[in-house]
Amino acid sequence: MTTNETLNLPVRPARPFIGETIELQSWDDVKPLYDELRDRPIHDASDLRRWLLDRSELESYLSENFAWRYIRMTCDTANEELVNQLNFFIAEIQPPMTAYGNDLDLKAIHSPYLSQLTDQGFDVMVRGMKKAIEIFRDENIPLQTELQTEERKYGAIAGAMTVIINGREITLPEASDFLQSTDRNVREEAWRKIWERRYKDHEALDQLFDRLRTLRHQIATNAGFANFRDYSFAALGRFDYTPQDCFNFHESVAEAVVPLLNELAEDRKQKLAVDPLRPWDAKVDVEGRAPLKPFASGKELIEKAILCFDRLDKELGDDLRIMRAMGHLDLESRKGKAPGGYNYPLEEIGVPFIFMNATSSLRDLVTMVHEGGHAVHSFLTRDLSLKAFRNPPMEVAELASMSMELLSMDHWDIFFEDPDELRRAKLQHLESIIETLPWVATIDKFQHWIYENPTHTDADRRENWLRIYSQFADSVTNWDGFAFYKEYIWQRQLHLYEVPFYYIEYGIAQLGAIGVWRNYRRDPKAGLEGYKKALSLGYKAPIREIYAAANVPFDFSLDYIRELINFVWEEIKTINQ
Repeated sequence: MTTNETLNLPVRPARPFIGETIELQSWDDVKPLYDELRDRPIHDASDLRRWLLDRSELESYLSENFAWRYIRMTCDTANEELVNQLNFFIAEIQPPMTAYGNDLDLKAIHSPYLSQLTDQGFDVMVRGMKKAIEIFRDENIPLQTELQTEERKYGAIAGAMTVIINGREITLPEASDFLQSTDRNVREEAWRKIWERRYKDHEALDQLFDRLRTLRHQIATNAGFANFRDYSFAALGRFDYTPQDCFNFHESVAEAVVPLLNELAEDRKQKLAVDPLRPWDAKVDVEGRAPLKPFASGKELIEKAILCFDRLDKELGDDLRIMRAMGHLDLESRKGKAPGGYNYPLEEIGVPFIFMNATSSLRDLVTMVHEGGHAVHSFLTRDLSLKAFRNPPMEVAELASMSMELLSMDHWDIFFEDPDELRRAKLQHLESIIETLPWVATIDKFQHWIYENPTHTDADRRENWLRIYSQFADSVTNWDGFAFYKEYIWQRQLHLYEVPFYYIEYGIAQLGAIGVWRNYRRDPKAGLEGYKKALSLGYKAPIREIYAAANVPFDFSLDYIRELINFVWEEIKTINQ
């Protein structure tokens, strides 16, 4: 076992440009640094390279400063001081930082020495700079500040949601564990309480979303786009695929995956011997066994995750050990925490932070290895010279995390000593892939509709949500009596509020992850090497080339989706034998 004493804990690199003692109390603390970068003469390619390194140093410092403000706020959403510290950065630092960022992009693009920087990655970085310049508008800076402030309200609303079960006040993630109870009455009670609580805030969440939609549309039209969807594709740097590719993905999933979703639901209904199958029957074990409990505490979760990663590669286990030693983990659910989970890169130190709301479920185990995959990605790119190289697009970031879910799965015996429980865990996770792709298609298609129709009413939104939801949901589950809850299922999806259009990436990366896992099954050594090689590129190559480095195609056609899903389906059938 590696101890903290034998770990090589990373240290922050030197700050030759911004200085070692900088403290961000106001914009005036960094304005002179931005002025220096803006005004500095550049006489040759060497000067330009030094200038890019200095800019990266400053922006990495500010990125990590913001990251810690966000992390601390999500760990304690009820702490007004932490909320204010985050809002200070959004209101006072980001607006001038955005304006200067555009000036610096222009300076770099117009440099006569730029073409002399031929190292791998510079062309990708320049492509992104040019797109950022193209969509930049001064009038959008205050709107983006207002938008970020509004977006953060979702976490506060959702983080305050609790229910009383068995006389105890618990968070919704904790309450969700009761949906695995073998007692159907217990499941129904928990489901009703969860959705009653969500519904209590549905009007506030509707109103918040209306404000977000209006702000986003204004930003898009200011930048010369017809709608926020088209603006988002530019802002997210989607150079490798188009909205039409997304539509093709939706239809391919509807044709190749949804029929299997119906098979799973029908099988669930028969094995549970229930008629009808109700929403609270979705998570219980079909053979009446108690819920899987892979760990008992956050401490045990990280200990077992480390051992699991060790089995793949000792270096990967040490990544998690370093995070634990440095206090870069907040794993357990509690009142006042924001919902969800994330791995937040920390640009200076290069050791990320994992946040999640673990109780004791299989879903929490999957979240841990998922975020652990993101963490591994951060470690593999931490020594790349420029911030731009260390920030790959989400289609690549999610390839890291979703592949780790599957790569680690054969080592989950660390969590489940009982072979039958291990079989159950694998089966549940593979079935969740059949569920994930339709849900990704649902959320993505809904977002396209929302922003293609920016003046829609709440009633329009409910109607079209149900239309889209019905295309990708199973047709077996009976929602009679709960249509008013069904209309608002979308409100549970944080991404719609906080990171719009960040969702199709999960679908694209899920396909890539199945490909990585298939490679690993065929040749573990080569499969893992391909995975690490791809992640080590950061964003020094286009998405398709990064996927190719992992020996998987960047492809979400009907034929390829059907091929991969058939591979997963065969694995499910093998486990069920």
